[in-house]
Amino acid sequence: MRTKTRRQRHRGAARASAALAAALAVAALTAAPPARAAGGAGQAFTIGDPRITESSGLAASLAHPGVYWTHNDSDDGPYVYAVDSQGRTVATVTLRGIEPRDVEAISLGPDGRVYVGDIGDNLGGKWSEVWIYSFAEPAELRDQSVDVVRYRVRYEDGPRDAEALMVHPVTGRAYIASKKESGGGLYQGPEKLSTAGINTFRRIGDVPWVTDGAFSPDGTRLVLRGYLAAEMYRWKDGAPAELGALSPPLQRQGESVTFTADGRAVLYGTEGKDSPVWREPLDDDLLPDTVKPLASPSPSGGAAAAPGQAAGSSPSGASSAASSSSDSSAGPSDRALGVVFLLAVVGAVLGLRKKRRSD
Repeated sequence: MRTKTRRQRHRGAARASAALAAALAVAALTAAPPARAAGGAGQAFTIGDPRITESSGLAASLAHPGVYWTHNDSDDGPYVYAVDSQGRTVATVTLRGIEPRDVEAISLGPDGRVYVGDIGDNLGGKWSEVWIYSFAEPAELRDQSVDVVRYRVRYEDGPRDAEALMVHPVTGRAYIASKKESGGGLYQGPEKLSTAGINTFRRIGDVPWVTDGAFSPDGTRLVLRGYLAAEMYRWKDGAPAELGALSPPLQRQGESVTFTADGRAVLYGTEGKDSPVWREPLDDDLLPDTVKPLASPSPSGGAAAAPGQAAGSSPSGASSAASSSSDSSAGPSDRALGVVFLLAVVGAVLGLRKKRRSD
């Protein structure tokens, strides 16, 4: 009998993993078909720019309402893109004088600057230092080149891979969450980043497997996401405290998250061509401290319209007709969602296997 080669065994394992994922997805779909989005949850927009195929960071603009900054993963080039709430690219910004190595994250600070994290290290912690770039957020949305400030970064406990950079919107302090399958760390930078020498980031806590993170606009909440989960934290006195799990969608390779500018929802992004950005509204303790709930239950059992909001519409302006109840009978759209769900599970499993081999 001929012995299987390593490649054949690997392929067999991959097929087995995919088959298991498919079986689990089918079981989940049989038990509970996917519900239609309700209360404003669902796909917010699709990033359609053919140049943006590995969106690995997302940050809400401070200067331009409804606009989000994003970038490609890895060494795509010194480019940052502004996309609007329809997913259309409204500006391409070229960062002058740098050669990115593995850009993984983006954030905005209270100083009106955009911070870009060249912090990825897929070689398992081989880089002696990583970099953070910053540039003034453009006052005008158009294609342009900008000068950047580069900050050298090292971790107190040695090199590591990371994909999440968060700049606190009040203090301006930078934080990095390292990425590790068994759990990473939350690292705090100096009170103020400096171009003179090395900026040492010190571990202040443990976090799960993180692919991106973001502070709420008022700085009282921190969201951290991975490929299959997301967690909300209360941020107080420079430290996080767990509040509860969120419900991110299954995505091909979910590597971005941000708060909306009003702090009422989080957006989840993923790598891939024509990548969808998903919106999850927040309520109760998940809302930032300075944000109050928009509506309370009406006597009829539905949600009362917020001031200035038409009945039958969501806070985002979407008609509630698109948010029908999840207990309605399954139709063709439900089956289509089921297929997407199944494919997402399979894709996530295979994506994780790929990531494990490359990390």
